[in-house]
Amino acid sequence: MTVTFVYDSRLGIDIPDLEGSWEQLSIDKQSETLAKWENIRGIIPDRIKELENSINYLQNQLYQESNFQLSCEINNEISELASIINDLWIWYRTGEEIHVTHV
Repeated sequence: MTVTFVYDSRLGIDIPDLEGSWEQLSIDKQSETLAKWENIRGIIPDRIKELENSINYLQNQLYQESNFQLSCEINNEISELASIINDLWIWYRTGEEIHVTHV
Protein backbone atom coordinates (compact mmCIF):
# COMPACT_ATOMS: atom_id res chain seq x y z
CA MET A 1 0.00 0.00 0.00
CA THR A 2 1.30 3.40 -0.94
CA VAL A 3 0.33 7.04 -0.88
CA THR A 4 1.60 9.43 -3.51
CA PHE A 5 0.88 13.12 -3.82
CA VAL A 6 -0.05 14.24 -7.31
CA TYR A 7 -0.13 17.87 -8.42
CA ASP A 8 -3.59 18.96 -9.52
CA SER A 9 -3.12 21.91 -11.86
CA ARG A 10 -6.77 22.97 -11.55
CA LEU A 11 -6.59 23.20 -7.76
CA GLY A 12 -2.98 24.34 -7.63
CA ILE A 13 -2.03 21.86 -4.89
CA ASP A 14 -0.78 18.31 -4.49
CA ILE A 15 -3.54 15.87 -3.61
CA PRO A 16 -3.10 12.41 -2.09
CA ASP A 17 -3.58 9.30 -4.17
CA LEU A 18 -4.04 6.32 -1.84
CA GLU A 19 -3.59 2.85 -3.26
CA GLY A 20 -5.40 0.48 -0.93
CA SER A 21 -6.97 1.37 2.39
CA TRP A 22 -5.65 3.77 5.00
CA GLU A 23 -5.66 1.05 7.65
CA GLN A 24 -3.31 -1.12 5.57
CA LEU A 25 -0.55 1.51 5.72
CA SER A 26 2.07 1.19 8.42
CA ILE A 27 1.83 3.61 11.31
CA ASP A 28 5.04 5.28 10.10
CA LYS A 29 3.62 5.75 6.59
CA GLN A 30 0.35 7.08 8.01
CA SER A 31 2.26 9.59 10.15
CA GLU A 32 4.46 10.63 7.23
CA THR A 33 1.43 11.05 4.98
CA LEU A 34 -0.49 13.09 7.57
CA ALA A 35 2.50 15.38 8.11
CA LYS A 36 2.80 16.02 4.39
CA TRP A 37 -0.96 16.54 4.05
CA GLU A 38 -0.99 19.02 6.95
CA ASN A 39 1.65 21.08 5.13
CA ILE A 40 -0.46 21.04 1.98
CA ARG A 41 -3.64 21.87 3.94
CA GLY A 42 -1.82 24.90 5.30
CA ILE A 43 -1.47 26.24 1.76
CA ILE A 44 -5.15 25.87 0.88
CA PRO A 45 -6.44 29.05 2.59
CA ASP A 46 -3.80 31.11 0.76
CA ARG A 47 -4.77 29.48 -2.52
CA ILE A 48 -8.43 30.26 -1.84
CA LYS A 49 -7.56 33.89 -1.11
CA GLU A 50 -5.72 34.10 -4.47
CA LEU A 51 -8.79 32.79 -6.26
CA GLU A 52 -11.11 35.14 -4.37
CA ASN A 53 -8.92 38.06 -5.45
CA SER A 54 -9.20 36.86 -9.06
CA ILE A 55 -12.98 36.65 -8.71
CA ASN A 56 -13.11 40.19 -7.33
CA TYR A 57 -11.03 41.43 -10.27
CA LEU A 58 -13.30 39.64 -12.76
CA GLN A 59 -16.43 40.98 -11.05
CA ASN A 60 -15.10 44.51 -11.45
CA GLN A 61 -14.53 43.79 -15.14
CA LEU A 62 -18.01 42.33 -15.41
CA TYR A 63 -19.63 45.44 -13.92
CA GLN A 64 -17.94 47.56 -16.59
CA GLU A 65 -18.48 45.19 -19.53
CA SER A 66 -21.20 46.14 -22.01
CA ASN A 67 -20.54 43.35 -24.53
CA PHE A 68 -22.90 40.46 -23.78
CA GLN A 69 -20.58 37.76 -25.14
CA LEU A 70 -17.65 39.01 -23.07
CA SER A 71 -19.92 39.23 -20.02
CA CYS A 72 -20.82 35.57 -20.47
CA GLU A 73 -17.16 34.60 -20.75
CA ILE A 74 -16.30 36.53 -17.59
CA ASN A 75 -19.23 34.89 -15.80
CA ASN A 76 -17.95 31.48 -16.85
CA GLU A 77 -14.48 32.30 -15.51
CA ILE A 78 -15.98 33.42 -12.21
CA SER A 79 -18.04 30.23 -12.00
CA GLU A 80 -14.99 28.06 -12.61
CA LEU A 81 -12.96 29.88 -9.96
CA ALA A 82 -15.84 29.51 -7.49
CA SER A 83 -15.98 25.79 -8.28
CA ILE A 84 -12.26 25.46 -7.59
CA ILE A 85 -12.70 27.25 -4.26
CA ASN A 86 -15.49 24.84 -3.34
CA ASP A 87 -13.30 21.85 -4.20
CA LEU A 88 -10.40 23.28 -2.19
CA TRP A 89 -12.64 23.66 0.87
CA ILE A 90 -13.69 20.02 0.49
CA TRP A 91 -10.04 18.95 0.39
CA TYR A 92 -9.26 21.19 3.34
CA ARG A 93 -11.95 19.55 5.45
CA THR A 94 -10.84 16.08 4.35
CA GLY A 95 -7.82 16.17 6.63
CA GLU A 96 -9.86 16.82 9.75
CA GLU A 97 -11.14 13.26 10.18
CA ILE A 98 -8.01 11.31 9.22
CA HIS A 99 -5.84 10.05 12.06
CA VAL A 100 -3.08 7.51 12.57
CA THR A 101 -4.68 4.15 13.26
CA HIS A 102 -3.11 1.11 14.81
CA VAL A 103 -2.93 -1.84 12.46
